[in-house]
Amino acid sequence: MKKLKRSERLVDMTQYLLSEPHRLIPLTTFAERYGAAKSSISEDLAIIKDVFESEGLGELQTLAGAAGGVRYTPKLRKDHALRFAEELCQQLQQSDRILPGGYLYMSDLLGQPSLMNEAGKIIATAFSDRDIDVVMTVETKGIPLAYATAAQLNLPVVLVRRDHQVTEGSAVSINYVSGSHKSIHTMSLSRRALKERSKVLIVDDFMKAGGTIQGMVDLLGEFNAEVAGVGVLVESGSVETDERLLEDYISLAMLSDVDAKTKRITVKPGNYFAD
Repeated sequence: MKKLKRSERLVDMTQYLLSEPHRLIPLTTFAERYGAAKSSISEDLAIIKDVFESEGLGELQTLAGAAGGVRYTPKLRKDHALRFAEELCQQLQQSDRILPGGYLYMSDLLGQPSLMNEAGKIIATAFSDRDIDVVMTVETKGIPLAYATAAQLNLPVVLVRRDHQVTEGSAVSINYVSGSHKSIHTMSLSRRALKERSKVLIVDDFMKAGGTIQGMVDLLGEFNAEVAGVGVLVESGSVETDERLLEDYISLAMLSDVDAKTKRITVKPGNYFAD
């Protein structure tokens, strides 16, 4: 790489760190990349660290020693996250989102990369101190949020299928109960998709009683895998406590009520902001 001015080097180094979250990068990587002394690189990193922390973009941790380096951990401050959640609630409260049967249309929001990236950053922040190997979701609506979260954690995504595909090879399938009518569904996961004893972060777009997510939890048991956490974009607040199948999870928004007659939707920030 050609010799860069310090200002140019700072921009390129920042972009490099943002693209490699949670990865320990040796200082020699930057020294060789820019043809600069490690002392100069350390000074640059100190500047970037101050900006990241003052602007609430995350933490930059420097580890000393031969095996040391620098690691960027994306973290969004609670006040920034709350502003996002409030804006999300406003969009969810639009009356034309009500569908027949009292369902809520969310597909347009799930298809917005900028919105999903921000939601993924919040969920990744919530679980940044956990030991996680993969991010899991069930097809199909949870996929954008799962990939956005995984990008912030620099982890792979595992997709649970509603129907087994021949291209997935041998798979483990289970039945689970979901929906207000307690209907029975099937989900499956390829044996090659997940290593045994993996630590898994489950992500989904919507949760009512938690039947689908509990199905994923049960499926993970077949792989001797561990649930490292559960994050959902929107949860239903109309579910009685004794009906909820999950207790340990975070949500970014809570849907309290959908009144089809008055076209009124009530949404508030989720339990992640309860503290």
